[in-house]
Amino acid sequence: MTATQDHPATADARLHTGVDDGTATGPVDPSAGLVRVPAHRYTSAEFAELELRRLWTRTWQLACSVDHVAEPGDFFEYRVGPYAVVVVRDDEGVLRAFQNVCRHRGNSLCSGAGSGLTELKCGYHGWTWDLAGQLRRVPGRKGFGGLKLSEFPLLAARVDTWGPFVFVNLDPQADALDTYLEAVPEDAAWARVEEFRCTATVVGDVAANWKTVVDGFSETYHIQTLHPELMGNIDDVNAPQRLWGHTGKSEQLYGLASPRIKAGLSDQEVWDSFVLTQGQRMGVTEPGPVPPVPEDATLRDVIAERIRAHVAASGTDLSGFDTDRIMRLHQYQLFPNCSVLLTADTLSALVARPGPTPGTAEMGIFAFRRAAGPDAPYRRPTDLRVAFEDLDLGYVLNQDAAVLAGVQRGLNQPGLTELVLSQEEKRVINTHRNLERYLGIGPKD
Repeated sequence: MTATQDHPATADARLHTGVDDGTATGPVDPSAGLVRVPAHRYTSAEFAELELRRLWTRTWQLACSVDHVAEPGDFFEYRVGPYAVVVVRDDEGVLRAFQNVCRHRGNSLCSGAGSGLTELKCGYHGWTWDLAGQLRRVPGRKGFGGLKLSEFPLLAARVDTWGPFVFVNLDPQADALDTYLEAVPEDAAWARVEEFRCTATVVGDVAANWKTVVDGFSETYHIQTLHPELMGNIDDVNAPQRLWGHTGKSEQLYGLASPRIKAGLSDQEVWDSFVLTQGQRMGVTEPGPVPPVPEDATLRDVIAERIRAHVAASGTDLSGFDTDRIMRLHQYQLFPNCSVLLTADTLSALVARPGPTPGTAEMGIFAFRRAAGPDAPYRRPTDLRVAFEDLDLGYVLNQDAAVLAGVQRGLNQPGLTELVLSQEEKRVINTHRNLERYLGIGPKD
């Protein structure tokens, strides 16, 4: 790849397309062996500044959930680096997004999230816009001479939804969201993601570059070392990966021992592993005897039925989903910074945003629950900001979060000039290939 200054709309036209069968496509050559990535991409202030100017202003990013902005007057402020976007539902029920800036002297218009908004008013000098972004009032307007209200609407940002997710993009020339997401919505259509409702978001600061966070959720190579407790109930070997361009995917089947465990495990050992790592899906948090497994069934079938029964108690019907849909995790990578984890009964999204220095980031998780149907009411989620030491993402994800600071310290060592990636880490490689397109650099830059 050679350096280019192309706008993403031009560069994207050269992105690979199509779905593979578990082998790499596009920029990842399965016969290429290891891939080298400059380590300074994770530590350099100059590189981070380039990302701010060429990446974060041009890509679709998960900002909030539909639950945050379901009713007229609901609003949510999304921040990434120095940029801020206000997502708002206007009086007509139209979802809109604006750069969070007053057209007078640049003051921010609002912060946080809430409801009952009737206008966007600058708290500094009182310039006021309606929720459609039209300027309505300017105190002391005569002092501005021939100022026309129509000439100073709020600066619009792109906004669109996929299922329960709300995405924003600061680039007015960017491709539509459905184009950007490529095959992901169709691939996930079986899950009826529009039935999920956001219950909570949790955000914490971590001592690692945002890419360090994203990389950790873009490969399963680390499972055998970092998550030994998980090995008893996951197939981390026969885990197909796909690349579509901006997006990628992996699948992992749960409820059976990893093929790396050559001697195999008993049903009791697999059950114990599942209870420890994700027993909350069945409403089981304490170890106990494995349930009986009928002759015409597997332990996976038994676990799936326990999950169906557990969620049925809250009014959710999973009878239309077979064992594979319940026991197989579909994990989607959405460039640059989002990972969506999906099974028939669970949906969550992990995001990472740049912090004030290259060695810091903001890490967040969106938690969802399946409602009774697509017409189920929306409720405002609980939004929490916590210290890193209080960031509780669950048994397995806590292990992922705990290793981040150590990885970042290692990346700062002067002798480490490059990372070496295997083809098992093709989604990490894909992140860097996309990054190179947006920044206009080559693989060695």
